[in-house]
Amino acid sequence: MEEKKVTRVAAVGDIHVKETDKGKWVEYFKEVSDRADVLIICGDLTDTGDEDEAQILANELRACSIPVICVLGNHDYEKGRHKLIRQAIQSHNVHVLDGEAIVIGGVGFAGVKGFGGGFDRYLLTMFGEDANKAYVQEAVDEALHLERALNKLDGEHEVDKKIAILHYSPIKATVIGEPEEIFPFLGSSRLAEPLIRNNVIAAFHGHAHAGTLEGRINNSNIKVFNVAKPVLIKAGYDFPFYILEV
Repeated sequence: MEEKKVTRVAAVGDIHVKETDKGKWVEYFKEVSDRADVLIICGDLTDTGDEDEAQILANELRACSIPVICVLGNHDYEKGRHKLIRQAIQSHNVHVLDGEAIVIGGVGFAGVKGFGGGFDRYLLTMFGEDANKAYVQEAVDEALHLERALNKLDGEHEVDKKIAILHYSPIKATVIGEPEEIFPFLGSSRLAEPLIRNNVIAAFHGHAHAGTLEGRINNSNIKVFNVAKPVLIKAGYDFPFYILEV
């Protein structure tokens, strides 16, 4: 009987690399490389959304000998230089996803930034002022991008093991710990719907620095992990990255 291959997926978010971080991340990425087969970074790659910070990260990532898959976060959009950030970081070994999918080690990864809007019965609806409708539309669009990316894993790649990479949370459970007043800005239940329809095995996100490490989408076996670096540090990880064996 053929033994099933196990892929060790390391995940972290909200690393907030600064221009002063030269050399800071080398040992971290070497450690990840020793302990995992692929690294996920769930957004907020940079601290202020500057391409110079992205270039520092790109240089640090040379110490990573395993494939890296990223999505951007709200900090990476702060100065409107997100395209330059993506360009600086993307390489043959580093893949920045924005509605795309990739297969590594027999596991399919689909990634988007996501957006806010709230959860469950408190989900913001498309009603009222144009500004409010635009906010909701952004969340809808991100959910559609995620759906299309996951669909590619069924169509083009045909993989059974699917993982979603986000910056914003698809469930309330993993943002608990943050003030309830800001829950609508930390994620959206709209992001959970594509995960359920496409039978992902897990989803990773960041953004909620004071949130909860692990949750589950209601009435499903889909695990959701908040791997924001501060959450992992609070949970006692010496090297703040979470490993899931797939």
